[in-house]
Amino acid sequence: MAFAPSPIPSRTQYVLEAIKHGILTGGLSPGQALVETELATQFGVSKTPVREALKTLAGTGLVVMSQFKGVTVRAVDAAMAHEVYDVRLLLEPEALRRSLALRASLEPAREALVKADEAADRAERSLANREFHRALYLPCGNPLLARMLDEVRDQAALVSTVAWAAVPSWEQEAGEHREILRLALAGDADGAARALHDHIASFVQRAFPEGDHA
Repeated sequence: MAFAPSPIPSRTQYVLEAIKHGILTGGLSPGQALVETELATQFGVSKTPVREALKTLAGTGLVVMSQFKGVTVRAVDAAMAHEVYDVRLLLEPEALRRSLALRASLEPAREALVKADEAADRAERSLANREFHRALYLPCGNPLLARMLDEVRDQAALVSTVAWAAVPSWEQEAGEHREILRLALAGDADGAARALHDHIASFVQRAFPEGDHA
Protein backbone atom coordinates (compact mmCIF):
# COMPACT_ATOMS: atom_id res chain seq x y z
CA MET A 1 0.00 0.00 0.00
CA ALA A 2 1.41 3.40 -0.98
CA PHE A 3 1.42 6.24 1.52
CA ALA A 4 1.31 9.90 0.56
CA PRO A 5 4.14 12.00 2.05
CA SER A 6 3.15 14.04 5.07
CA PRO A 7 2.65 17.74 4.32
CA ILE A 8 5.24 20.11 5.77
CA PRO A 9 3.77 21.86 8.87
CA SER A 10 3.02 25.54 8.29
CA ARG A 11 5.62 26.83 10.78
CA THR A 12 8.30 24.70 9.18
CA GLN A 13 7.24 25.90 5.72
CA TYR A 14 7.35 29.52 6.89
CA VAL A 15 10.89 29.11 8.28
CA LEU A 16 11.95 27.17 5.19
CA GLU A 17 10.79 29.87 2.78
CA ALA A 18 12.29 32.65 4.90
CA ILE A 19 15.71 31.00 5.04
CA LYS A 20 15.58 30.15 1.33
CA HIS A 21 14.69 33.76 0.51
CA GLY A 22 17.63 34.93 2.61
CA ILE A 23 19.99 32.60 0.77
CA LEU A 24 18.71 33.49 -2.70
CA THR A 25 18.86 37.25 -2.09
CA GLY A 26 22.37 37.08 -0.65
CA GLY A 27 21.13 38.12 2.78
CA LEU A 28 22.61 34.87 4.05
CA SER A 29 26.09 34.45 2.60
CA PRO A 30 27.66 31.20 1.38
CA GLY A 31 29.51 29.60 4.28
CA GLN A 32 27.49 31.50 6.91
CA ALA A 33 26.53 29.46 10.00
CA LEU A 34 22.82 28.82 10.59
CA VAL A 35 22.30 28.36 14.34
CA GLU A 36 19.03 26.71 15.35
CA THR A 37 18.56 28.72 18.56
CA GLU A 38 19.23 32.04 16.82
CA LEU A 39 16.86 31.24 13.96
CA ALA A 40 14.16 30.05 16.37
CA THR A 41 14.37 33.37 18.23
CA GLN A 42 14.40 35.35 14.97
CA PHE A 43 11.26 33.65 13.64
CA GLY A 44 9.48 33.27 16.96
CA VAL A 45 9.20 29.49 16.80
CA SER A 46 10.63 26.50 18.64
CA LYS A 47 13.78 24.76 17.43
CA THR A 48 11.77 21.88 15.92
CA PRO A 49 10.44 23.68 12.80
CA VAL A 50 13.87 25.27 12.31
CA ARG A 51 15.56 21.86 12.49
CA GLU A 52 13.05 20.36 10.01
CA ALA A 53 13.43 23.32 7.62
CA LEU A 54 17.22 22.99 7.68
CA LYS A 55 16.98 19.25 6.95
CA THR A 56 14.79 20.00 3.92
CA LEU A 57 17.20 22.68 2.70
CA ALA A 58 20.09 20.26 3.10
CA GLY A 59 18.17 17.81 0.92
CA THR A 60 17.87 20.38 -1.86
CA GLY A 61 21.54 21.33 -1.59
CA LEU A 62 21.17 24.88 -0.29
CA VAL A 63 22.74 24.20 3.12
CA VAL A 64 25.35 21.76 4.37
CA MET A 65 25.06 19.86 7.65
CA SER A 66 28.37 18.91 9.28
CA GLN A 67 29.03 17.09 12.55
CA PHE A 68 31.81 19.56 13.32
CA LYS A 69 30.71 22.87 11.75
CA GLY A 70 26.96 22.51 12.24
CA VAL A 71 24.72 23.90 9.50
CA THR A 72 26.08 26.42 7.00
CA VAL A 73 24.86 28.00 3.77
CA ARG A 74 26.37 26.03 0.92
CA ALA A 75 29.46 27.64 -0.52
CA VAL A 76 29.54 28.13 -4.27
CA ASP A 77 32.76 27.57 -6.17
CA ALA A 78 33.62 26.71 -9.76
CA ALA A 79 33.56 22.96 -9.11
CA MET A 80 30.07 23.07 -7.56
CA ALA A 81 28.73 25.37 -10.28
CA HIS A 82 30.04 23.21 -13.11
CA GLU A 83 28.66 20.03 -11.50
CA VAL A 84 25.16 21.49 -11.26
CA TYR A 85 25.21 23.04 -14.71
CA ASP A 86 26.65 19.90 -16.28
CA VAL A 87 23.54 18.03 -15.17
CA ARG A 88 21.38 20.74 -16.68
CA LEU A 89 23.32 20.69 -19.95
CA LEU A 90 22.88 16.93 -20.24
CA LEU A 91 19.17 16.85 -19.43
CA GLU A 92 17.36 20.14 -20.09
CA PRO A 93 17.77 20.46 -23.88
CA GLU A 94 16.54 16.87 -24.38
CA ALA A 95 13.60 17.47 -22.03
CA LEU A 96 12.67 20.59 -24.04
CA ARG A 97 12.81 18.62 -27.31
CA ARG A 98 10.42 16.08 -25.82
CA SER A 99 8.06 18.75 -24.50
CA LEU A 100 7.87 20.30 -27.97
CA ALA A 101 7.38 16.88 -29.62
CA LEU A 102 4.35 16.43 -27.35
CA ARG A 103 3.08 19.90 -28.35
CA ALA A 104 2.99 20.99 -24.72
CA SER A 105 1.57 24.39 -23.87
CA LEU A 106 4.22 27.10 -23.60
CA GLU A 107 1.92 29.58 -21.87
CA PRO A 108 3.45 28.91 -18.40
CA ALA A 109 6.88 29.74 -19.83
CA ARG A 110 5.55 32.99 -21.30
CA GLU A 111 3.98 33.91 -17.95
CA ALA A 112 7.26 33.21 -16.15
CA LEU A 113 9.08 35.66 -18.44
CA VAL A 114 6.58 38.36 -17.50
CA LYS A 115 7.13 37.61 -13.79
CA ALA A 116 10.89 37.87 -14.25
CA ASP A 117 10.57 41.24 -15.97
CA GLU A 118 8.39 42.53 -13.11
CA ALA A 119 10.51 41.06 -10.29
CA ALA A 120 11.23 43.36 -7.37
CA ASP A 121 14.46 41.69 -6.24
CA ARG A 122 16.97 38.98 -7.12
CA ALA A 123 15.04 36.28 -5.27
CA GLU A 124 11.84 36.97 -7.22
CA ARG A 125 13.77 37.10 -10.49
CA SER A 126 15.57 33.86 -9.68
CA LEU A 127 12.27 32.18 -8.82
CA ALA A 128 10.67 33.38 -12.07
CA ASN A 129 13.67 32.19 -14.07
CA ARG A 130 13.39 28.77 -12.45
CA GLU A 131 9.68 28.72 -13.32
CA PHE A 132 10.57 29.49 -16.94
CA HIS A 133 13.01 26.61 -17.21
CA ARG A 134 10.64 24.26 -15.37
CA ALA A 135 7.80 25.16 -17.72
CA LEU A 136 9.98 23.95 -20.61
CA TYR A 137 11.03 20.62 -19.13
CA LEU A 138 8.10 19.61 -16.90
CA PRO A 139 5.77 18.45 -19.74
CA CYS A 140 8.49 16.28 -21.32
CA GLY A 141 6.46 13.11 -20.77
CA ASN A 142 9.04 11.51 -18.45
CA PRO A 143 8.29 12.25 -14.77
CA LEU A 144 11.66 10.87 -13.64
CA LEU A 145 13.54 13.20 -15.99
CA ALA A 146 11.51 16.15 -14.68
CA ARG A 147 12.18 15.17 -11.05
CA MET A 148 15.92 14.89 -11.71
CA LEU A 149 15.93 18.45 -13.02
CA ASP A 150 13.77 19.62 -10.11
CA GLU A 151 16.41 18.28 -7.71
CA VAL A 152 19.07 20.71 -8.98
CA ARG A 153 16.80 23.77 -9.30
CA ASP A 154 17.63 25.31 -5.91
CA GLN A 155 21.35 24.72 -6.36
CA ALA A 156 21.22 26.35 -9.80
CA ALA A 157 19.43 29.33 -8.22
CA LEU A 158 22.17 29.60 -5.58
CA VAL A 159 24.81 29.60 -8.32
CA SER A 160 23.00 32.37 -10.19
CA THR A 161 22.56 34.42 -6.99
CA VAL A 162 26.30 34.35 -6.30
CA ALA A 163 27.10 35.06 -9.96
CA TRP A 164 24.64 37.97 -10.18
CA ALA A 165 26.15 39.52 -7.04
CA ALA A 166 29.46 39.75 -8.92
CA VAL A 167 28.15 40.38 -12.45
CA PRO A 168 24.45 41.38 -12.68
CA SER A 169 23.81 39.81 -16.09
CA TRP A 170 20.11 39.02 -15.76
CA GLU A 171 19.17 41.30 -18.67
CA GLN A 172 21.33 39.19 -20.98
CA GLU A 173 19.76 35.99 -19.64
CA ALA A 174 16.27 37.48 -20.09
CA GLY A 175 17.03 38.14 -23.77
CA GLU A 176 18.24 34.57 -24.17
CA HIS A 177 15.06 33.29 -22.53
CA ARG A 178 12.96 35.26 -25.00
CA GLU A 179 14.90 33.78 -27.92
CA ILE A 180 14.48 30.23 -26.59
CA LEU A 181 10.74 30.79 -26.27
CA ARG A 182 10.54 32.35 -29.75
CA LEU A 183 12.16 29.30 -31.32
CA ALA A 184 10.00 26.95 -29.30
CA LEU A 185 6.81 28.75 -30.32
CA ALA A 186 7.95 28.58 -33.94
CA GLY A 187 8.19 24.81 -33.62
CA ASP A 188 11.96 24.75 -34.10
CA ALA A 189 12.76 22.05 -31.55
CA ASP A 190 16.42 21.68 -32.53
CA GLY A 191 16.98 25.44 -32.59
CA ALA A 192 15.28 25.91 -29.22
CA ALA A 193 17.29 23.07 -27.69
CA ARG A 194 20.56 24.50 -29.06
CA ALA A 195 19.69 27.96 -27.76
CA LEU A 196 18.87 26.49 -24.34
CA HIS A 197 22.15 24.55 -24.28
CA ASP A 198 24.13 27.67 -25.26
CA HIS A 199 22.26 29.75 -22.66
CA ILE A 200 23.11 27.35 -19.81
CA ALA A 201 26.71 26.81 -20.96
CA SER A 202 27.50 30.48 -21.50
CA PHE A 203 26.15 31.50 -18.11
CA VAL A 204 28.25 29.09 -16.07
CA GLN A 205 31.34 29.73 -18.20
CA ARG A 206 30.92 33.49 -17.85
CA ALA A 207 30.33 33.32 -14.10
CA PHE A 208 32.83 30.55 -13.32
CA PRO A 209 35.43 30.31 -16.12
CA GLU A 210 36.72 26.82 -16.80
CA GLY A 211 40.20 27.88 -15.74
CA ASP A 212 38.87 28.35 -12.20
CA HIS A 213 37.52 24.81 -12.23
CA ALA A 214 40.61 22.97 -11.10
